[in-house]
Amino acid sequence: MQADPIRRVSVVSTGTVAIRPQHVESDGSPLVWWLMTSRRWTQPLPINAYVIEHEDGLVLFDTGQDRASVTDPGYFPGGPAGLLYRRLARFGIRPDQTLTGQLAAIGYDVSDVTTVVLSHLHQDHIGGLGELGHAEILVSTAEWQTLAGRAAVLRGLMRTHIDLPGLRWRRIAPQPTGDTQLAPFTAAHDLFGDGSMLLLPTPGHTPGSLSLLVRRAGQPPLLMVGDLTYDVHLMCGEQVPGVGDRSQLLAATRTVNAFAGRHPGLVVLPAHDPGAASRLAAASRVTGSRGR
Repeated sequence: MQADPIRRVSVVSTGTVAIRPQHVESDGSPLVWWLMTSRRWTQPLPINAYVIEHEDGLVLFDTGQDRASVTDPGYFPGGPAGLLYRRLARFGIRPDQTLTGQLAAIGYDVSDVTTVVLSHLHQDHIGGLGELGHAEILVSTAEWQTLAGRAAVLRGLMRTHIDLPGLRWRRIAPQPTGDTQLAPFTAAHDLFGDGSMLLLPTPGHTPGSLSLLVRRAGQPPLLMVGDLTYDVHLMCGEQVPGVGDRSQLLAATRTVNAFAGRHPGLVVLPAHDPGAASRLAAASRVTGSRGR
């Protein structure tokens, strides 16, 4: 029997973020309207990054939020754009909640990381890039192209914190696949060529958002979905977030739900779902448990 190339899957959190309730679940109103009028915040949500130890290297799915965002007054843009960022999110990040510190807490050195996959380029997913100049950084071609778009900073893309000197970027585009086990997904990118880690297109939150499917021998598959949802229970009910293209979010959500229907043990792991860490721990302990 071939050995499982996946040795360990973990989650770290680079602090917490509070957002607007309409961010988590759309109420149908335009983003700018609820962003400027809402007076409520959610409870603090985790800012998760997933750590996959593969026999060919240590992989990160997302890199969390930069602590400089709460210590450096110049981290965010000024003017109207800065106002939007202040109204969008409130962060809490302790000194020990850097990406380097969180990896050390679970037994890894940041230099162990060989590959980074970014679900998308928003601030709370790219915050650790400055600590990862030695690694290869993967992002979808469609996502990278949004950096050059009109008023990118108003759509949550701060190029000064993304396109850092010395980073080794690799832009990928999922290709058509004949793997029937991936249906209804029709395109994928095999990270190591062994079928254990597959990047799947799940646009909607951003045009080039990616999810990562991790397949392990004798254990439930894991699907890391970035910000496609903030709560798997909302996803199951086809309730989509208020940030992104609603029609694309709904289409991607339905694809994930259909995929989950074909794989009843699937564990869906969003970036900010408070229950994600416990579901991942349970999936690692109990073979064949139902993870959603």
